[in-house]
Amino acid sequence: MKLFILLSAFLMTLCLTGCNTLQGFGKDIQRGGEAIERTAQ
Repeated sequence: MKLFILLSAFLMTLCLTGCNTLQGFGKDIQRGGEAIERTAQ
């Protein structure tokens, strides 16, 4: 359940901030993955 909440929050953040380039989108995805990894540890 925690993972679902984190992913939902991440996706909402992405939608609210928006990304102008694919490179920016990739960086956002990477940061989200790192946050999930930290939470899982």
